[in-house]
Amino acid sequence: MTHSVPTPNPSNHLATSLDDGVVEFGLHTFGDITQDLEGTRVLSHPEVLRNVVAEGVLADQVGVDVIGVGEHHRPDYSVSAPDVVLTGIGAQTERIKLISAVTVLSSDDPVRVHQRFATLDGITSGRAEVSLGRGSFIESFPLFGYDLQDYEILFEEKLELFDKIRREEPVTWSGSTRAALENFSIFPTTAHEHGLPTWVAVGGSPQSVVRAAKYGMGLELAIIGGAPQRFAPLANLFHKQIEQNGFDPRRIAVHSHGYVAETDEDAMEQYYPYWHHVTAALGAERGWPAPTPEQFAQEVRHGALHLGSPETVARKIANTVQTLGATRFGMKYGNGRLPHELMMHSIQLYGTKVIPMVRELLAG
Repeated sequence: MTHSVPTPNPSNHLATSLDDGVVEFGLHTFGDITQDLEGTRVLSHPEVLRNVVAEGVLADQVGVDVIGVGEHHRPDYSVSAPDVVLTGIGAQTERIKLISAVTVLSSDDPVRVHQRFATLDGITSGRAEVSLGRGSFIESFPLFGYDLQDYEILFEEKLELFDKIRREEPVTWSGSTRAALENFSIFPTTAHEHGLPTWVAVGGSPQSVVRAAKYGMGLELAIIGGAPQRFAPLANLFHKQIEQNGFDPRRIAVHSHGYVAETDEDAMEQYYPYWHHVTAALGAERGWPAPTPEQFAQEVRHGALHLGSPETVARKIANTVQTLGATRFGMKYGNGRLPHELMMHSIQLYGTKVIPMVRELLAG
């Protein structure tokens, strides 16, 4: 089995189709607000945004296949418009695929989402993809005038509409969450044979897996805690539902946190303070107890945190990919105020050492 870096082909490329023998490796970021290396200053939103673009450019240079940029509407993240940031990265790169991680479709308009990413796709010669989800935070709902009581119906209806739009044919649709469309054509179109490559991001709900399979979209499993093996039943369910719905096999991607340093000890020492800070802050919001060093060590050894030396991270990624039958792995390389310089070094190691090692392990 070969694990080559795929070259985008705008005329015949569907990221959600199962390309035999190809495993892709990505990096994801939410543009977390970081601090400087000395720990004396917290960076501004504009500074972080420029750093995110630099990180994406480096990822392309060191052989990473995909860069994913997520959407949030909170003071501790800099990215609220992933497609704009991805355009900045795309303008300085030629090879790397550009995906949202994720787009919160529930509080957006499917027409505008497709238009934005189809525009990005055209500018970057067919390198854009979109991952659609409901998000792990709720700030976008009141911000854009949506009622959280409509949480389920918003995503269900808007995903249905997006599926119609991505076929790039005149759209007729009606629902309760936006104005109806009657034989409307949506522009720009793309050069993809099967429309804009689209994934549905899920956090562990079987109902969400069934929904993704209903539309023949790719499945992106967000594994942010616990052993990846827990998600194997969801992967099996997805393949079964895809077949029952009459589609050709579709791809499964994994999104998980991780960090690479020269040694396991360096990685633990560098990453832990920032992991603890952001986990404690989120816990205070949601009523969770403060995290402990033991919890951190558990996530590193047996959970979803792909952290350590290149060899350690490569082995863990290979295990995750094989366990779930995934054909794409995306590592969220930042965490809280982790400095840009440390992330750049992690990206360098991920592209030059981790990815080749994982390919060797999978081939063996």
